[in-house]
Amino acid sequence: MKLKIKITWEIILLILIILVFVISSILSPYFLDIVNLLDNTTNFMEKGLISLAMAYIIISGNIDISVASNMGMTSAFMGVLHRAGTNIWICVLIGLLIATLGGFLNGYLIVRFRLPAIAITLGTYALYRGIAYILLQDTAVGIESESFMYLGQGYIGNTPIPFSLVVYIIFAFIFGFILHKTTLGRYIYATGNNEQACKFSGIPVEKIKIILFTLIGFMSGLGTIFLTSRLSSIRPDIGSGLELEVIATVVLGGVSILGGSGNMIGVVLSLFLLGYLTYSLNLLNIPSQVITIILGLLLVSTILISNFIEQRRKLVKS
Repeated sequence: MKLKIKITWEIILLILIILVFVISSILSPYFLDIVNLLDNTTNFMEKGLISLAMAYIIISGNIDISVASNMGMTSAFMGVLHRAGTNIWICVLIGLLIATLGGFLNGYLIVRFRLPAIAITLGTYALYRGIAYILLQDTAVGIESESFMYLGQGYIGNTPIPFSLVVYIIFAFIFGFILHKTTLGRYIYATGNNEQACKFSGIPVEKIKIILFTLIGFMSGLGTIFLTSRLSSIRPDIGSGLELEVIATVVLGGVSILGGSGNMIGVVLSLFLLGYLTYSLNLLNIPSQVITIILGLLLVSTILISNFIEQRRKLVKS
């Protein structure tokens, strides 16, 4: 009896992670240090948190390119308040509220004016970053609160496990459960597959859009808090360019850029693949420009392969 193993995108990602580990450990003796491997995860946890919500957005057939600008705006509001003497934890709460409202505004405008998500979020991409620079200009606000810095720099007890990694894992489980085990998750997939059919069948498509964009706003705020905590600094340019990395993480994770397919396991694996690939290339002193080119080629290849697989599936069905 032959054992048949179905090669899924998640298995391919897992194989790629193993290859990165094997090749990197051969090229650099420092790569497999468990403390360094765990510590390095702090460099991409904020991206991971936002990627979870971005997966929902893209699976539903939408996209949000304003997430990084929302982070900058959130950071700027926190900076202005903290510079005025406001307690850092009050700044955190207000920052989360600002980011969530930024996401809600995106969703509301998309639904209210029936415009594509990319059109609205392109506008708020510029709007939110502009607000950030008006509030803080080019200045940075330092943070000295040890309890706040623990979020992005702390470890669980005496272990080398970063606190931010534990937070990410918890959120990944929650997002995965909602996507794969709840009615909302089924609606997200259905909306991405055929939005018009969903409207005719009574699925509250517009309400779902507002919920998803509000959610990614909240996760952008959470990412901002962990990033500012890690950097011990609040700046208006924080997260600049992160939206492309987040989208790349989601698409590499097997989520179709056209919507309607993908899963949370792939997104999580993609995050660690990109994170450790970048870490390995940095250890080998590869210039950042070359790293960007490599990651860009990887993303383009992923989209082409994903499109090829989708076309093959359609041919098989027909």
